[in-house]
Amino acid sequence: MNETNPKTYRRILLKLSGEALQGERGFGLDPKVVGSIAAQVLEVHRSGVEIAIVIGGGNIFRGVKGSTEGMDRTTADYMGMLATVMNCIAMQDALEQAGGEVRVLSAIPMQELCEPYIRRKAMRHLEKGRIVIFAAGTGNPYFTTDTAAALRGMEINAEVLLKATKVDGVYDKDPMAHDDAVKFETIDFHDALTRNLKVMDATALSLAMDNALPICVFKMSEPGALKRVVDGDAVGTLVHAKS
Repeated sequence: MNETNPKTYRRILLKLSGEALQGERGFGLDPKVVGSIAAQVLEVHRSGVEIAIVIGGGNIFRGVKGSTEGMDRTTADYMGMLATVMNCIAMQDALEQAGGEVRVLSAIPMQELCEPYIRRKAMRHLEKGRIVIFAAGTGNPYFTTDTAAALRGMEINAEVLLKATKVDGVYDKDPMAHDDAVKFETIDFHDALTRNLKVMDATALSLAMDNALPICVFKMSEPGALKRVVDGDAVGTLVHAKS
């Protein structure tokens, strides 16, 4: 974090769901929504923050859903990884059209589309001021892009994992279904896990907890939300190690 403001982050890992890119379309990509997210990312990046991004693929294909409908789970998960690559390339294009310098690194090699994931290369790109997008999850079936985000966040020494969602934080129950749902301003990892609050999947949350990587859950569709989180404003819910 910045020494002049201990709440200001200098290197972040942003986790976006694939659904965040589809807007109101219900499937696929909405270029206007992708462009809007890219604008928020560039605003923060131009303030001097190093940014890495992990994007899910649920707007195109979700491996778990495919396996419940009769597909082999491993095959379905690999298809989901390919869907993330499509989303990452779309985000790269939006960021570059807006003037950003971006590199996509894939856990599954496909040289014609993106660079293979190598940790040292990712770190070098960040140090050179490039936005780095991690594609294809961890490269392994049975692991979600939430887990990939936690893993990559720790590998690049991110100060925080920012998870963009449809709601403005973590609640004690689904705020979409319950009017009396209570939002947490902060909560520790253990409580989030034992209360099954669905911050991220259990593997990702445990990984972050074991390595003290804080997670901020926030609603990115609100104008300027990402900048406010990075600047240390009280936005969303901070999931952290027990003090």
